[in-house]
Amino acid sequence: MTTMIDKVAWIQIQDGRVLSARSKGKDTYYLPGGKREPGETDEQTLIREIREELTVAIDPETLEFVGTFEAQAHGKAENVTVQMSCYTGAYSGELRPSAEIEEFAWLTYADRSRVSPVCQRIFDHLHERQWI
Repeated sequence: MTTMIDKVAWIQIQDGRVLSARSKGKDTYYLPGGKREPGETDEQTLIREIREELTVAIDPETLEFVGTFEAQAHGKAENVTVQMSCYTGAYSGELRPSAEIEEFAWLTYADRSRVSPVCQRIFDHLHERQWI
């Protein structure tokens, strides 16, 4: 039986680079965001997670759905996959790593090997669309 981890992620692109975060004690980057709390919508999850992780406020009026991506969950058993619903959106405030985040970085497509498997699929999608 396969276990699915349901996540919502924020795609922020600047000068062809994707905002990526790394948790404390980890060596792999991922898109900022996280797991949905019971009863939360994608929008609510994204706004809460980004505030917790990077201390900025997402503007809900600007959210645009990019796609849902699925892959083997990084560092988990073979039968565990992650499904990530991704959105772009404007923000206000200053990006600062917070909570469990060690650091954030602006990664290019050349950095694809430094991100989790599901994020590699997202990087491929963004590259195909010539966003990065």
